[in-house]
Amino acid sequence: MTNQIENYAAPLGRMMLALIFVLSGFQKITGYEGTQGYMEMMGVPGGLLPLVILTELGGGLALALGWQTRIAAFLLAGFTLLSGLLFHFLPSLGLDGMEAQMQMIMFLKNVSITGGLLFIVALGAGPLSLDRRAPAALAA
Repeated sequence: MTNQIENYAAPLGRMMLALIFVLSGFQKITGYEGTQGYMEMMGVPGGLLPLVILTELGGGLALALGWQTRIAAFLLAGFTLLSGLLFHFLPSLGLDGMEAQMQMIMFLKNVSITGGLLFIVALGAGPLSLDRRAPAALAA
């Protein structure tokens, strides 16, 4: 029973975590100028946007497929925590109560996603992944 749960929970969990990165990457492509302007307004060079898109799309797809999963999860964890610090942890901006509370919730969302990604770093992709299929394909 435990193996059946792991067989389905691991890929489902990876896909659920990957979804936010893949969708965010596509949204940044379709709203490129607006995203670039927001980054610059927050003090982050807009020239980094292509790297951000590559990280979100590439890392998200790798995570969903279970390919190089521990590396992808580690890089996405760092990216997610850094993004949370840069864009949502804003105690010095003097935001009003509701906006400050919303930004703290967004920051904690990033912290939670980072925690989930670190579980993947520790435990790997699970049985239904390209990582698990790769050794068998090489042996054939």
